[in-house]
Amino acid sequence: MSFYDEVGGAETFERLVHEFYVGVATDPPLRALYPEEDLAPAERRLRMFLEQYFGGPKTYSEERGHPRLRMRHVNFAVSLDMRDRWMRHMLAAMDTLDLPEAHAEAMRDYFMRAAQMLVNTDESPAPGPQGRTAL
Repeated sequence: MSFYDEVGGAETFERLVHEFYVGVATDPPLRALYPEEDLAPAERRLRMFLEQYFGGPKTYSEERGHPRLRMRHVNFAVSLDMRDRWMRHMLAAMDTLDLPEAHAEAMRDYFMRAAQMLVNTDESPAPGPQGRTAL
């Protein structure tokens, strides 16, 4: 059984990512990084990415190619503030799930490492659209 299956499969990742984007929608600086009026496409991309990363379907790679997480974010100013905002909403979304602590800790650890790896500037981005979202 994969980690993906152990945490509840598609239903868990749909809920996690949906709750995350509910938070993003209420955070103007973070929301400004998503130029699409509708966050549904970004929600779908992140869900597919996380499902694949945690051992679920390979839909992300089939549709978008190799994740190349760092490369896909290089054109976006990812500051410590943006990292912290992203983490705040992801951790709040994690709190809506009823996962065994070992699984929740493994996911939180991955999110922190990934978010830290994407930091590429000391500056906060200017408000407004900055191109397509990476994931």
